[in-house]
Amino acid sequence: METAVVVHGRDYVRQGLGPGSAMDAEWLALLQAVELAAQLGLHEAVFCGDSLAVVGQANGIVRCPSDHIRHRQALAALLARSGTPRIRHVKRSQNLAGIALARLHER
Repeated sequence: METAVVVHGRDYVRQGLGPGSAMDAEWLALLQAVELAAQLGLHEAVFCGDSLAVVGQANGIVRCPSDHIRHRQALAALLARSGTPRIRHVKRSQNLAGIALARLHER
């Protein structure tokens, strides 16, 4: 798996994260974004992702499947320190992190 987060126009890509599903990668990217925002001192960050399922689960409006509860719990632990984030859905074509990953695999 690999993830990407974009903050202020800079790509933060992590590769070689081992096996996992697309949903795992989406969750890991969200967790990375929340951690990075805290490290950079961003207090009112808006997190955007193109996975409706993960955005809904992270916002508590969609039931989180048992195999992804650990991700939701990790998010809750991070948010206990940094407050309530705004997590919004964007179209895939507007997801800068997805675009950054696609660029890595251009031929």
